Amino acid sequence: MKKRILPVLLSLALALPLFPAAFAAPAPVEDMAQVLSALDIMTGNENGDLMLSRHVTRAEFTKLVIAASPLGENVGASTSVSPYPDVPYSHWAAPYVEAAVAAGYVNGYLDGTFHPDEDITLAMGVTMAVRLLGYSDLDFSGAWPAGQMTLYHNLDLDEGVSAGQNSPMTRQDAMYLFYNLLTAKTKQGQTYLNTLKPALNLVNLNGEIDRVALINSAMEGPVVMETGWESRVNFDVDTATVYRGGKLTSLTALQPNDVIYWSKSMRTLWAYSNKVTGLYQAVSPNASNPSSVTVAGKTYPIETVSAAYSLSNLGGYKTGDTVTLLLGRDGGVAAVAASANVNGSMVGVVNAVTDSPYTDQNGNSYTAKTVSITATDGSVYSYPVESSASFKAGSLVQVTLTSGGEAKLERLSQSSVSGKVNSAADKLGSVSFADSVEILDSNKDGATAKIYPSRLAGMTLDNDDVKYVRKNAAGEIDILILNDATGDLYSYGILTSVKETDMSAMGMLMGVYQYDVGGQTYLYQTSSSVLNLSGGPVKIEGPLQAPDKIVKLDSVRLTSVDAVTAVSQDNTSYPVSDAVTVYELENNAYQLSSLERVRTGYSLTGYYDKPISEGGRIRVIVAKAK
Repeated sequence: MKKRILPVLLSLALALPLFPAAFAAPAPVEDMAQVLSALDIMTGNENGDLMLSRHVTRAEFTKLVIAASPLGENVGASTSVSPYPDVPYSHWAAPYVEAAVAAGYVNGYLDGTFHPDEDITLAMGVTMAVRLLGYSDLDFSGAWPAGQMTLYHNLDLDEGVSAGQNSPMTRQDAMYLFYNLLTAKTKQGQTYLNTLKPALNLVNLNGEIDRVALINSAMEGPVVMETGWESRVNFDVDTATVYRGGKLTSLTALQPNDVIYWSKSMRTLWAYSNKVTGLYQAVSPNASNPSSVTVAGKTYPIETVSAAYSLSNLGGYKTGDTVTLLLGRDGGVAAVAASANVNGSMVGVVNAVTDSPYTDQNGNSYTAKTVSITATDGSVYSYPVESSASFKAGSLVQVTLTSGGEAKLERLSQSSVSGKVNSAADKLGSVSFADSVEILDSNKDGATAKIYPSRLAGMTLDNDDVKYVRKNAAGEIDILILNDATGDLYSYGILTSVKETDMSAMGMLMGVYQYDVGGQTYLYQTSSSVLNLSGGPVKIEGPLQAPDKIVKLDSVRLTSVDAVTAVSQDNTSYPVSDAVTVYELENNAYQLSSLERVRTGYSLTGYYDKPISEGGRIRVIVAKAK
C-alpha cells in the first residue's frame, strides 16, 4: 500500500500557520526528511545537509535503529561497557551498539567483532528493521536473508529503496526504509509509528502520517525573545530555519517579545508575535491556581508555568492592572509583559458600547462604560472608557499605550484608497498589500467580518468602499477597513411565505414574512408598512429576528457548480460564496440540501447579491430535479 502524508487544510486554521513547508507540496524526499527529523531518527549535519548519497556504516545504521526504537530517548551518548573489541566503550557508537545488541536488534560477527566502520548492506539493514517490527530469526525458514527480504517486499518497506540485497545502503536508502517502517504493521498487527507514539495516534487507517501533530509534538518551548533567550534553546540558533507568523524568514526578523518554540532535531525555530493589551479583569478558577485569564473582555488559556505565576496572587500583576499578554502558537498566554515595555497600537471598529462590571486592584467591584472593538486581526477586545466618551457602534478606533502603560482609545478619521485588486490579490491599484495585511469589512452598525486578500481578487474598490487604510514604512497597505464592500456581513436564505395586507384607506398596512436561513425558520411582522416582496431567495440585513431590510437576489441559470465556481448557460463564471446555501425545490416547498447532492440530475439556479466586479457571490442555489 502506498504510504501517504495526511493532507492538512488551513483555515488552519492550525491555523496551523504552523509549518508552511508542509502545505507547499514538497518532493517526497523533503516530506520524509521532515518526518524523520521531527522524530529525531535521521537529521542533517550542522548545515542541515542530510548527505543522502553517502554510504551508511554498520555503526551509523545501528544508531538509526536505536533512534527509531522504543529505546531511543533512553540511550545516552556514553557508556562504561565495551560491547565488542572493535567497539570499545570510548567509541562514539558504543552505547548504541550495546543497547541494540541487548534488545536483539543486531548481532556481531562469528569471530566476536562488530565491524562498525563497514558499509551496511540492504540485507543487514532489513534484518534489523523487521526486528523492530517484532520479528525474530525464528519467524523465518530457509537460509538468511531470504525470509527477511520476502517480508521486506510484502510490507512495502522497499518503496523508494534502490540498493540491492547485498549492496551497500546509502543514507537515502536508509531514509526510505525508516520512513516506510513507520507506517508498516508490526508482527502484532499495529502500525509501528503508533506503537512508538501511542498517545498521539499519528497514522490513520489509510496509512497517512499527520505531520502537523508530529511537528507539534517535536516542539519545545516557549521562550520569550529577550536578552539571553538563545541560551535556553538547546542548539546553535544561528544554524536554524526560522518561521515567524507562519512565514519562512531569518533570525534577524525576530522581534523583542516574540514567543519562540523550537525543535533541536529539526533545527527549526517558530516565532509568534500575537499579543493583547488591556485591563486584567479576572482569572479562573482562582488567583491561587490560575488556568485562564480575562483581559480586555476576552478569556485566554494560560500556557506556561511562568505566566500562571505572574498572574497568580504570588506574581506581580493584579486585577485592575493594565497588562500585555504574549500569546503562543495556540493563542494561550506564554508570558506577561508590563504594558509600558510593549510598543505598538491596534486598529479596529467599535461593535458595541455597554456597561460592564470590573474589579479594581483592591478587589472592589465597580461598573464602567465599556467599548467592545473588533480589531483588524479579527479578535474582539473590550476596554473601559470615561463615561463621557463618545464612541458608538461603527466608529473607527485606535488603541495605543500611554507612557504609564494604560490602553488609550481614540477615534480615527476616515482615510481612503481606490482601485482594482489584481487577480493575484497582492495589489490594490498600484499599491501592494503587505504580507501581513489585515482586512476587515464593516458596516454602520458595527458588524464586521475578517477578510483575506484573495476574497478581493478582481474587485474594484472606490472611495466609498473603504473606511480606513494604513501603510507601513515600505509604502505597503498593512491595514484596510472596508465599508460594507463584500456583502459578507449579511444573511442569505429563502423567503418562503409572504402575506401582505394593504388597506391604507382604512389605516391598515401589515406584512407577515417567513424565511429560512440555513435550515432555521424565522418570522417577521410589520405593522405600518409592507415590503412589497414575493417569495424566493433573499438577502437579510440586520438581525434575523427583526431585520433592517430584506432584498431579493438576482438569478442566473447554471450548467455546473463546485465549491468555488458556478458556470452559467452563457459560459460566464460566477464565484461561489464560502457560505453558499443550497435548497431543493419540490411542490413549492424548499428543503435544505448540499452541493454534493445536486451536482447531477438537477436543474440549478444561482442567486447573487451584486455584480461580481463589486464583490458579488452566488449566495443561494436552488435545485429542481430534472
